[in-house]
Amino acid sequence: MRKGLLGIGVVVAFIVILGIMLASSYNGFVNLEENVDQSYAQIENQLQRRLDLIPNLVSTVKGYAAHEEEVLTEISDARARLAGAGSPEEEAAANAELTGALSRLLVVVENYPNLKADQQFTQLMDELAGTENRLSVARKDYNEQVSVYNKKVKSFPGVIVANVTGFDEKEYFEADPGAQEAPKVDFGGSQ
Repeated sequence: MRKGLLGIGVVVAFIVILGIMLASSYNGFVNLEENVDQSYAQIENQLQRRLDLIPNLVSTVKGYAAHEEEVLTEISDARARLAGAGSPEEEAAANAELTGALSRLLVVVENYPNLKADQQFTQLMDELAGTENRLSVARKDYNEQVSVYNKKVKSFPGVIVANVTGFDEKEYFEADPGAQEAPKVDFGGSQ
């Protein structure tokens, strides 16, 4: 009788310990997923700031370069695609497209010395450069959080808990290699 009770006690203790471990692992996934979501929200915050700056920049350039409509249209189209992106992968692609369009805009700007001297344009460019830096940091932070999360999803015993509870790997924010750097602007006297 005592051996039977002892055996039941061991089984109950094992089940309780296993339950605590599973609950702890599940809670760890919840925390890590929340960290990933928070980091992604920072990317979206910086992308939104960038999207908000661009119409002002385009308006300023339009006053000086009215016949450069193709570049301004590319920026508007790329901005719309970025605003409508639904996943990190789509946002990265739209971000790369927008960065390329902004680079073409900066080439256009080189042809307008008065625009380069315009205080509003200079201020907008400074704000855009600051946003590009913040966006780069936010992408880095997000990808670090995704790495921590994905490691837990793939490793034992996390892989078991992840499969049972539906925690899947997260996508990295992978931007086009050229999009990793803010566009370079030369306001010097290379005329």
